[in-house]
Amino acid sequence: MIRKLGFIAAAVSLSLASANVMAKISQEEADKLGNSLTPLGGEKAANADGSIPAWSGGITQAPSGFEVGDHHPDPFEGDNVKFTITADNYKEYAEFLSEGQKKLFEAYPETFKMPVYETRRSASNPQSVYEATKENATRAELIEGGNGLKGAVMGIPFPVPQNGLEAIWNHILRYRGEAVQRYGGQAAVTSSGDYNVIGFDEQLLIKYAQPEMTPEELLEDNILFMFKQKVTKPARLAGTALLVHETVDQIKEPRRAWTYNTGQRRVRAAPNIAYDTPGTAADGLRTTDDFDMFNGSPNRYNWELKGKKEMYVAYNNYKLHSNDVSYDDILTPNHINPDLTRWEKHRVWVVEATLKDGFRHVYQKRVFFIDEDSWQIQVADMYDNRGELYRVAFAYGVNYYDVPTQWSTLDVYHDLNSRRYLAIGLDNEEQIYDFTIRPRDVEFTPQALRREGMR
Repeated sequence: MIRKLGFIAAAVSLSLASANVMAKISQEEADKLGNSLTPLGGEKAANADGSIPAWSGGITQAPSGFEVGDHHPDPFEGDNVKFTITADNYKEYAEFLSEGQKKLFEAYPETFKMPVYETRRSASNPQSVYEATKENATRAELIEGGNGLKGAVMGIPFPVPQNGLEAIWNHILRYRGEAVQRYGGQAAVTSSGDYNVIGFDEQLLIKYAQPEMTPEELLEDNILFMFKQKVTKPARLAGTALLVHETVDQIKEPRRAWTYNTGQRRVRAAPNIAYDTPGTAADGLRTTDDFDMFNGSPNRYNWELKGKKEMYVAYNNYKLHSNDVSYDDILTPNHINPDLTRWEKHRVWVVEATLKDGFRHVYQKRVFFIDEDSWQIQVADMYDNRGELYRVAFAYGVNYYDVPTQWSTLDVYHDLNSRRYLAIGLDNEEQIYDFTIRPRDVEFTPQALRREGMR
C-alpha cells in the first residue's frame, strides 16, 4: 500500500508548464532534518511493527582491517536469512513488492527468489553533505519547467519533496563523492546463460559536489557533472570512447556529448546520446536514460509523487560485491545468482513518470521506487506503449563506507520480452572504485577524449 503524506497535495501531478514558481519549504520544515527526519529527509523512526528499525546514523566507520582500495568487507557478515520469497509464496508479500518483481517470480518460477535479511539502515554521507542538504532545503528551486534547478549544491536539493520532479532530481544529485574512477564492465546475458563482458574505464567528476562550489557558480558554469567512458575490451571495441557534460539548466543548454570512433580516429558531437537511444554496447537491453537507473533531462515525462511504501529492495549486497566471487558465479541464466543477493524491507518514495503527449520514448510509463535514506532508485518498472510491463531494473546497493556513500555495486536490467538481462558494474575481478581521484576539468574535453581513445 502506498501512503499519501500530509504535505503532498492530493496526487500531486506535475506537468509544470511554469515550474520556476514552485514553493520552497519553510525553515520550520527544514529544522526537522536531523531530528524527526534523517539529515537527508527520510523518516528517522522505526515503522509500526519494528521490521524497519530507526535510522541511527548508518555506517559511520569501516570494519576493522579495511583499507582504501579493498573490495568492501561485509559489516553484516553474521546476519542470516530470515525467510525467502519464492514463486510459491510471493503473493503473501505482494504489498511489499513492485509489479516488476512479481513478474519475475512468474517468469522464472523455478529459480528466481529473494533471500530476505534483517533490515540495516546503513546509508550515510559526510557531515558536510548533511549541512548542505539543510541549506538547500529552504533555497533550492526547480527552473525551466523542472528541467533544471537553482539554489542547491553538494547535498540533496529537495529533502522534503513536494512533487515527483523534485524527488527524481534528488536521485540524480545524490552524493557519490567528488569524483570516482570505475573499472569493470557489463554483460548482456542470454537466456541460456552465455555472456561476454564489455570492459569499461570510467571517470566521473561531479561539479555539484565540489566543496568550493556555490549555487551561483554552478548555475553560471551550467555543468552538474562530467563523465568519460572508454571501452577496454573486447579488442574489436577497445578504444571506443564517450564524453558527456551534464548541464544544470537543460533548456538553456542541453546535455553535450561526444564519441570517439577508433576506426575513424575522430571525435564527433553526439547530440543523440540521451533519452531512449540504446545504451553503449548493451545489446538493446537498456536505454541511455536507464543508466544509473535514471539520468538526463526529465522533460519528456509528467512526474507524480505517489507517496511512500514499505518494500523489499536489494540492500547491503556485500556478498555480491566481493572479490571472492567470479563473474561466472554471478551471471546465471535468466537472472543473477539469487544466493549472492540480499533483500531487506525499507521505506521508498514512489514516483510515477508518464510520457507527455507529443513526445516519443520506448517507455510509456516508468515507476521508480527510491530509498528514503539515500535517494538511490532501488527498483524501476518500465512499461511499453501498449501499457505492458516491458523491463524491470534493480540496483543492488552497498555503503561505500570509505566515502561514505550509498550506491549500487551492480545494476541489473531485465527485459521481459527477450527473457535476457544486462548487468552493469561488474568489478569483482577488477580494481575497486577509486573515490580518491581529483581530475581536472581539462581531462574532460573532446581533445582529451581523443587521447584516451588512442591509448
